[in-house]
Order: sequence, then structure tokens, then C-alpha cells
Amino acid sequence: MSTAITAYNDSVNAHLREHGGQAIILAGGLGTRLREAVPDLPKCMAPVAGRPFLFYVINQLRRQGITDFIFSLGYKHESIEEYLHAHFATLRYQVVIEEEPLGTGGAIQLACSKATEKNVVIANGDTLFNIDLHAASHFHLHNNAECTLLLKPMQRFDRYGVVELGADDLVSSFKEKQFYETGTINGGLYLLNVAKFLEEEFPAKFSFEKDYLEKYYNSRRIYGQVQDEYFIDIGVPEDFNRAQSELQPAALDLHQVDKSWTLFLDRDGVINIDKEGSYIFSVDEFVFSPGAPSLFKKLTDKFNRIIIVTNQRGVGRQLMTEDTLADIHRHMTTKVEEAGGKIDAIYYCSSIHNDHPERKPNPGMAVRAKLNFPEIDFSKSIMVGNNLSDMHFGRNAGIHTVFVKTTRPHQELPHPYIDLAFNGLEDFVKAL
Repeated sequence: MSTAITAYNDSVNAHLREHGGQAIILAGGLGTRLREAVPDLPKCMAPVAGRPFLFYVINQLRRQGITDFIFSLGYKHESIEEYLHAHFATLRYQVVIEEEPLGTGGAIQLACSKATEKNVVIANGDTLFNIDLHAASHFHLHNNAECTLLLKPMQRFDRYGVVELGADDLVSSFKEKQFYETGTINGGLYLLNVAKFLEEEFPAKFSFEKDYLEKYYNSRRIYGQVQDEYFIDIGVPEDFNRAQSELQPAALDLHQVDKSWTLFLDRDGVINIDKEGSYIFSVDEFVFSPGAPSLFKKLTDKFNRIIIVTNQRGVGRQLMTEDTLADIHRHMTTKVEEAGGKIDAIYYCSSIHNDHPERKPNPGMAVRAKLNFPEIDFSKSIMVGNNLSDMHFGRNAGIHTVFVKTTRPHQELPHPYIDLAFNGLEDFVKAL
């Protein structure tokens, strides 16, 4: 049997943390250039395609393996804190608040005082840059960089200055804003060695760009890496309006599903009959939903990868053992394979803590799946589940969502987390 069965516990994030598992998001700006389009809100809370822009910034970083956040806040910080509390209650985060504007450098310096990792990612709350963070982290660590700037190639622009690199990828110059035919701009995303940065003598208020990067680039290990990925800065109304269409999630059309797609499935209530208010404690208690094993043959014919993602807090509560859970999963996969189907991997989170990065609705299990299967494209993936936490997991990971009503037949629809709904797994398979 080739199925990979993977558990998550509190030590599983070691790899991710080694490669930049903590991020500082700067979200204290006044947003004066956007004030006409979005009055009375911090820039990061500007509504884009039905959600605050901060939603996209947080989840882009989570999909890259970031598990811990520090939010540097200032202007109207209460609205951001309320949003985080209401919509990211399971996120691991801290907040630092500028009593007065400290500039980008002062804000980073303040947030770095709370950092627990050697290297952190710095992101702007009004900029989305879909970089490959693993590649950037490898580059940063390999070069023993004090700071790595992520650079975006652009054509015919005058809104940004240009950053030039030497042959060794050390930053060689910063050029002022003017019209350029081509050039690489500072994408507002950095990897920063915290200790090295805090060794510098700065006032409480200063500019990270002017007083650190542009002042020290020729005497410190400040590197740049070019990544030609999606980039948008909503700091001006023109790009804020453009973001409305570009970040609008694509509708789920099941007729477009082919062998390039990935299927994520919850377990209890989807594949097997749920045991209301309790856990499945043994193989004998594991009862497939009607027709489930044979449905996997059709799903296998349709999808490239089939991956189970399931919360299993019963193990963390010591109500059952991991060995018993493994027996249940071996039984499940054996029956699926006997019916001509497959399950490529099973990921489960046994943590009892809601803020564990791999416990749904947090997207950690999707992140781990992509590490193991790099060909997974979240925009061409579907999450099928019977709980809103499954749907929220899908939204956080950028995955389409399908709700099955097996345990919640009266779920109110439409719902912002749900793309499509069916009575059960069998109806979903019929619709493919």
C-alpha cells in the first residue's frame, strides 16, 4: 500500500520555521492616497473582492508555510484587531501598536522586539506579492544575508524606483522614481536577519527604505532576488480598483475538472458515517458512507491527487492512540484500493490547540501536501467537507469548496465559504 499517512504534532513545524516561519505585517499606514476610495479605514482593511485586503496578504504567506504573525499597527488599529479576532481566531499572532507614527523602520524595529525566529519575513499590509518563499528563504540563508529584498520585474512604469543588483546578487544601487522602460522594483517583501538588524543604531522613528536599505546596502550583506510573480500594491485608487477584478475568486465549474486537479477530502461525515459528538475509536466503528469505496474509482479517474485532511483531536486528548488511528486508515485505504480507487496521502492533526497551524480551518495540511506534491495548484483544487471549518480551510488555502450536507442538512446557503453544496459525496461524484 503506497498511501502516505502523516500526523501533525507540535514539532512538525521545525522545517517551516527554519525557512522563515514568522512574518511581520506592517499595517499602520494612514492610507492618505487611498482615502478618497476608502474613507475611515486603514489601507489593509480596504475591501477587495468582498474581503479586506489583509485577508489575501495573510493567506498568501500561510500558503508559503508562515505559521506565526506579528502585526505592526497604528492608524485605526482597533478595526484591524476586531477583524483578526473575528475572522482569524485560530491564527497565531501578536500585535504591536505605534503610539505615534514610527515610519517603516521604526515599525519593523518595534515588531522585531517580539520576534522569536532568527530570520523573519517582512510584508506590507497593502501589497500582495505571490513569491516562492521557500526559494527566497534558501537564497537568503545560503548567502548569509542580513536582508534580502524580493524584486519584481516591471515594464513602462514611473510609480516606483529601480533596484539594481551586482553579479553576486548584492544590491548595487537604488534609483529614484522616474519613467523606466524596464526595471526591477522593490516588491515590499523582505527576509530579515533580526539580530543583525537590531544591532544597528536607529532612532525610534525612521524609514526602513531610506535609513537602512539605501544607507547601508554597500556596506552590509543586503541582497536582492528577482521573482516574476503576481504583484499588486493597492496604495493608489487605480490599482485598488484593478484588484477588485484580479483577486475575485474564479467560480467553480465542475466541467473544467481534469487530471491536473487535486481533490482534498475531509474524513468523518464525508467518507464514513460521522459519530456525532464523539470519535471513531476502532475499525469496527468505521462505517463507509453509502457507496463510498466505489466512488473513489470515479474520483481517481477524474483527479490527479486525492488527499485526506482530517482533524483528529481524539488522539491529542488521549482517547485513542495513533496506532489505532493508523489501523483505521489502513482499513479505509485497503477498501478503497480493492474498489479500484486510490488515496495519495492522509494528513491528520491531533493537536488539542485551535491555533495549531495544521488544525483546520488553518491551512497547514494543505501547505504540507504541496510540499510533498509540488505539482498541486490550489486554484485547481477542491475541498469537500461537511463542516464550515472545512470550507474555511479551503478559503484560507485558496482552494474551491464543496459542502456536503450529511451532518448539517439545514446549512444556510448561499454562504461566503461555500462554492457548491450537495447532499453527500455520491451526489458530488455524479455532478463531475
